[in-house]
Amino acid sequence: MVDLTVVILTKNEEKNLRKCIESFRGIVKRFVIVDSFSTDGTERLCKELDRELRQYGSKVDFYQNKWIDYATQLNWGLTQTHITTEWSMRMDADEELMEDLVEEINLKLPKINLGTNGVILRRRVYFMGRWIKHGGRYPEFLLRIFRTGTAMCEQKMMDEHIILFEGKTVEFKHDLIDNNTKSLEWWINKHNWYSNREVLDQQTMIENQKNEVQLLENNESTSQAKMKRMVKNKGYYRLPKFLRAHLYFIYRYYIKRGFLDGPEGKIYHFLQAYWYRFLVDAKMHECEKLGRKMEQQSDLKA
Repeated sequence: MVDLTVVILTKNEEKNLRKCIESFRGIVKRFVIVDSFSTDGTERLCKELDRELRQYGSKVDFYQNKWIDYATQLNWGLTQTHITTEWSMRMDADEELMEDLVEEINLKLPKINLGTNGVILRRRVYFMGRWIKHGGRYPEFLLRIFRTGTAMCEQKMMDEHIILFEGKTVEFKHDLIDNNTKSLEWWINKHNWYSNREVLDQQTMIENQKNEVQLLENNESTSQAKMKRMVKNKGYYRLPKFLRAHLYFIYRYYIKRGFLDGPEGKIYHFLQAYWYRFLVDAKMHECEKLGRKMEQQSDLKA
């Protein structure tokens, strides 16, 4: 068993949480669930999973904390839940590990030399049961495992990343999967919620006259995350509103061959690359025209 604690944030994740935890196949000492007062069976499921895992020397600890934003909630979980293992890991409830990644973590993590404090994993996204392999969506590199106390989540409204304060990173070869089993209606509601967060994030950045890229550049993260942040703020957001959503969809669907992902890919790339980006621009336009600032967002109600 690996000396590892996995931190998972939840809000009504009864449908996803079991497959997430079971995907670790018993190699993890402890799971920390930080719940923002779910109204489904998430808490009951955590108690059930805890009873099952304790038979194998692992456990699930369930906490509840009022939602402010993702970064605040995750950092609360990392600092206020008494993590004593050598390594910590961030997972989303709708993610799971592939079997070969489980084996890689089990074999490699205990052997990592001092001075290397972070592990970058590859993520693949599934949508309506299909792997979205094209359109620039794979592979996505994410800093997800780190020596306890050497990293935190950057304080942003959107696109927040784990930042390593000291030490180097190493990249593992195998994949984790983002495979949410909730409905398309839930996905749309979630992205509507995301769009409010992104508008507020951009408004806050402009008000503070700060360069977001520095949040990543001053600390160790993935080169992919730094490049995406640079392109988004130095390129995409300097293009005219609404036109940029159109151009981004063309780039994703045609130039990056998102059409190869079939009908599920067509739905995903249109909604995620065009509809969502257009919605963000529409809300920005509304705020600018009416002199409004987007309100601070509560947790997702969907």
